[in-house]
Amino acid sequence: MSDITEKAVLDHLSRIIEKKSGKDVVSLGMVTGLAVKDGNVGFALEIDPADAGEMEVLRKECEQAVFGMNGVRSVSAVLTAEKSAGQSAAPKAPPQQQQQPQQKPEVPGVAAIVAVASGKGGVGKSTCAVNLALGLAAQGLNVGMLDADIYGPSLPRMLGISGKPQSNDGKKLIPMEKWGLKVMSMGFMVEEDTPMIWRGPMVMSALQQMMFDVEWGELDVLVVDMPPGTGDAQLTMAQRVPLTGAVIVSTPQDIALLDARKGLNMFRKVDVPVFGIIENMSYFLCPSCGDRSDIFGHGGAHETAKELGVDFLGEVPLHMQIRETSDAGTPVTATEPDGEHAAIYKALAAKVQDRIEASLSETGPAIIVE
Repeated sequence: MSDITEKAVLDHLSRIIEKKSGKDVVSLGMVTGLAVKDGNVGFALEIDPADAGEMEVLRKECEQAVFGMNGVRSVSAVLTAEKSAGQSAAPKAPPQQQQQPQQKPEVPGVAAIVAVASGKGGVGKSTCAVNLALGLAAQGLNVGMLDADIYGPSLPRMLGISGKPQSNDGKKLIPMEKWGLKVMSMGFMVEEDTPMIWRGPMVMSALQQMMFDVEWGELDVLVVDMPPGTGDAQLTMAQRVPLTGAVIVSTPQDIALLDARKGLNMFRKVDVPVFGIIENMSYFLCPSCGDRSDIFGHGGAHETAKELGVDFLGEVPLHMQIRETSDAGTPVTATEPDGEHAAIYKALAAKVQDRIEASLSETGPAIIVE
């Protein structure tokens, strides 16, 4: 049993000096939410949002200081920029400044990043994301996956991955690998039934670390399984990560399509191209008689895409095999690559890849041949 105490952790952290003030992070009251259990340590550093970039160096210093303690097995340090109740809001920038896009740092070695999103949960977004990634890999691309759903990570189960990621230098994590994909998920760090009771800023710090502090290697595409909805976490993810484009997943139901519109508009507001909409659970084919049933209606996503001026990428049926293989960690596109369902996801992946190439060609340098 570990004898690490909160006092011992704070003693170590009191040696870390915040350069602007010349004082240590503990006396400044920056350390919050400290938790110690069985040698696993977690805490947050309260910072000014304007100093987020340079504070990342301070976060790593704190993390390394605690990791060097005898008996410490793991450390999770995050930045939180939540304002205190008495702190006044920052003055608004002039309209012309507000319209300028925020500069986003590149992810080393990653050529394109595609977000798979939905306006609401329960539409099969993660299943689509996994099989889209496998469809892209089937085209000969090097593909990775980031599970950005901190509160409900599902990729470990859907891909049949267990264990914890390792680190060669104590700074960057090595992603897990399965079915030819490189994968990172908060689900590798905590037990499956452990609730994540984190505030928004802590979630965003964790997401940024899983994106930027991972040895992805050389990837053609990184597929991000986004959290459902359009809250602060999703919006900040779209603003801070250099997304090449986004794919919206919806069922044909009116309520799901209403939320899909919100998701699409969110990406448009932050200047992220929307590659198109996928209609999941589009129809049901009876395995016994072959009759087709439109359980959730049909064609709603196609009409919505037309109304909103985006592409309709295709439809995926509601089928037991897709659900069973996802639950078993044996996704259908990987285990039955020549099957009818794999063919659907491969066709969707081909359309997404076309849009990735078109998007990159628009932003890439012009090549002049004389």
